[in-house]
Amino acid sequence: MSAIFGKTVSALRDADWLSRERAVAYCRILFLVTLGAALLWIALSHDGIDLSGKPLGTDFVSFWTASQIALGGHPAEVYDIAVHQNAQNALFGRDIGYAAFFYPPTFLLICLPLATLPYLWSLFLWLALTGFACYRVLRAWLGTRFGALPILAFPAMLSNLGHGQNAYLSAALFGGGALMLNTRPIAAGLCLGALAYKPHLAIIVPVALLAARRWRTLLAAAASAIGFCLASLFVFGADTWRAFLDASPKARIALEQNMVGDEKMQSVFAGVRLLHGGLTLAYGLQIVAALGVCAALVHLQRRSFRSGAEGPAMVAAALLASPFLLDYDLVLLAIPLAWIARDTSRTGFLPFEKTILAVAFILPAVSRSIAAYAGLPLAPLTIAAVLILILRRAGEPAPAIAPRRSANEDAAVQQRAGARNAQVAFSLSAKQ
Repeated sequence: MSAIFGKTVSALRDADWLSRERAVAYCRILFLVTLGAALLWIALSHDGIDLSGKPLGTDFVSFWTASQIALGGHPAEVYDIAVHQNAQNALFGRDIGYAAFFYPPTFLLICLPLATLPYLWSLFLWLALTGFACYRVLRAWLGTRFGALPILAFPAMLSNLGHGQNAYLSAALFGGGALMLNTRPIAAGLCLGALAYKPHLAIIVPVALLAARRWRTLLAAAASAIGFCLASLFVFGADTWRAFLDASPKARIALEQNMVGDEKMQSVFAGVRLLHGGLTLAYGLQIVAALGVCAALVHLQRRSFRSGAEGPAMVAAALLASPFLLDYDLVLLAIPLAWIARDTSRTGFLPFEKTILAVAFILPAVSRSIAAYAGLPLAPLTIAAVLILILRRAGEPAPAIAPRRSANEDAAVQQRAGARNAQVAFSLSAKQ
């Protein structure tokens, strides 16, 4: 029994079975299967309605009808559930359920042009533009060593595609801002401040910037967020902001009463609820998680100030800090995964790293099903493990490399070697 346990631990620690060739093959299979399933699902749809009776793009219908209502001159009615739901049903001429709009008017400003195109064309353009921006940012994080396949095969990419959601945009802004922290701090702040459209994902950003003493980026982020809010106030008026503030408790109620689905959520809060914990315990552990990742970001800066791990750690911490985190939001997890994969060229794989990366990579494809049928919340533990890998790598020194010799030193070494070889040959001939 002990021998089996030892072999299991060794297999998880080293994961020699997961070679580069196998990883590429698995990614290729996963990409082809998911692509084929997506195309088949679209082909079997009728008039924009899929086999389950939901519109293609599911959640995108919320964005499109919000745009339609706002363009009709009544933006405050976006936050009236009855008006918003009737607009969704009228779009397809049938009851399609309800996709809520819990976003602030800053996101309504982004959605505003959507209804100028027919629904399906608007959905295609939305996913194409935000998807391309997300892809370019992830390629920058991953580098050219691995190619595009890991990005295209990452299951969260398909999840966001199927939901018609905004995680591509979130990853582009968050990942793009993190990429430019050292080279273009003002632009980085503008990108991070634009996350005001989805503020629960950005609550960790000020803490991370303060810990790194990035004052210019912090000021730019604040200016970007405030400017974004003022622009939406100018376009939609104060009534729309009042309507949003009046309706915002509904998001909390939806979270607390499992109206969205705890199995769909990937947060610590939802994990506690899935395990039948009470609201007080769920909120308490969520606060502990948020404070814990804040402490981790401060520790990172003290240990390795403004290192390459700063951006990936900030993203992973943001995923753990938010209580409202859906499975499509795990597109953001691709950023720390890409950084770790790229950094392996510097140090090689550390113990248990391959296994954790493999689990995190496949997480978006299985987390909802395992939560629904087995009652196990995998996401918070997996994201926490990824954050620990980032923190460990931040202080990992590069392997020692012999100093490069100059041409004269190389010639001297070769001359001494030749002299030794000649001496050995003379000794052997003398003996003979």
